[in-house]
Amino acid sequence: MGIFSRLADIINSNLNAILDRAEEPEKIIRLVIQEMEDTLVEVRSTAAKTIAEKKEISRRLARLSEAQQGWEQKAELALSKGRDDLAKGALLEKAKLAEAAQALQEEFGDLEELLQQGETDIVKLESKLREAKAKQQALAARHETAGSRLKVRRTLYDGRVEEAFSRFEQVEKKLDEAEGAVEAYDLGRDGRSLADEISDLAAESAIEEELAAMKARIGKDGAKKAGDGGKPESN
Repeated sequence: MGIFSRLADIINSNLNAILDRAEEPEKIIRLVIQEMEDTLVEVRSTAAKTIAEKKEISRRLARLSEAQQGWEQKAELALSKGRDDLAKGALLEKAKLAEAAQALQEEFGDLEELLQQGETDIVKLESKLREAKAKQQALAARHETAGSRLKVRRTLYDGRVEEAFSRFEQVEKKLDEAEGAVEAYDLGRDGRSLADEISDLAAESAIEEELAAMKARIGKDGAKKAGDGGKPESN
């Protein structure tokens, strides 16, 4: 079943209104384009037949014109011979041909007008067809975009994704606990009290004193050994 009943329906159609009422816009726009293309073929075929008919009438008009000239020449010949009766007969035939030519000329004019209207219809129909194809591309793009968005939504709301996020949160929680344990172990190590610092100074001072005494002792022992080595050995 066609969307349009005649060519005027296509030319005067409102595609947006048609698609807004349609339950399946993609299907309807395909039908619209198919019907427009079929109608365009029909209109072009009609135009081709009209052009052929015009050419045929032009040939017939040319033949009638030649025939009229022939009867006119015959009428002149008859008059030159004093045969008025034959001249009248020739002119009568010429008049008949002129009448037929006039009818053909009117038919030619009708065909010319029909061809011009067909050309106008073709231009309008092609414009509507381009509009319909643009609508089809827009619908296809919207469908593709909607499909992509739906796919993303389904992926985001997939239970497996949520499960993966849950496992990731558990890992993060364990890392937080491990880092917390390390930070707890270091608590108090950097925040030392004044007594602790003074005690450290005292310990450091005692070590330095012991080190100095050790150096002095070692120095004395070394000097004594050097002195003993210089004395003669007794018998």
